[in-house]
Amino acid sequence: MNNNLKERYDSIIFDLDGTLWDSTANVATAWQTAKLEVDYIKDDITQQTVRSITGMAYDAIFEKLFPYLEPDVREEFKRKCAKYELEVLNTKGGELYPELKSTLNYLQNKYKLFVVSNCQCGYIETFLKLNQLEHVFVGHQCYGTKGQPKFQNIIDVVNDYDLKAPVYIGDTQGDYDSATKAGVPIIFATYGFGKVNNGQPLAVIDKFSDLVEVL
Repeated sequence: MNNNLKERYDSIIFDLDGTLWDSTANVATAWQTAKLEVDYIKDDITQQTVRSITGMAYDAIFEKLFPYLEPDVREEFKRKCAKYELEVLNTKGGELYPELKSTLNYLQNKYKLFVVSNCQCGYIETFLKLNQLEHVFVGHQCYGTKGQPKFQNIIDVVNDYDLKAPVYIGDTQGDYDSATKAGVPIIFATYGFGKVNNGQPLAVIDKFSDLVEVL
């Protein structure tokens, strides 16, 4: 673990799923509810199904899971899933990683905090409201807002908030690639859903609270 990163950065941009919380069980429940309303989805949707696509852009998720559907039918099913997803998460939420709130409280006293995720509109807002974290984060951006790739959303946050030395926290190869393309160094969360096969993160954390030591 790199312990020489303190005082280097003015801000932290977080991925959400696999970095701040794990909502895959409840998302699977929501999508399965949508599946039971239609007759064109072949297989049940499980937590493992959701874990397999976590981190992908929302449109790409449905293209990967349901390539056999016509585009208009796939779009219809995506809308159903999105609707039930927000309904379920607004009630049940996801599982916060251990010591998340105390660690964020520590970090917000030193850095401006942001969230950038490949999720639909309303998802980050649900996470913040349900867990009473609106006051912790300065801003956020998601795929659903503009339909643009994560690296561009990272760039937008950097530019919109005039960040001089941001660092990204994420848990997949996609996070690494996006942050790198945006010109932002990344600290990799090994406890999340993925791993880095190509590239070298700035540092790694094995649990969220390691950020207190690293940053």
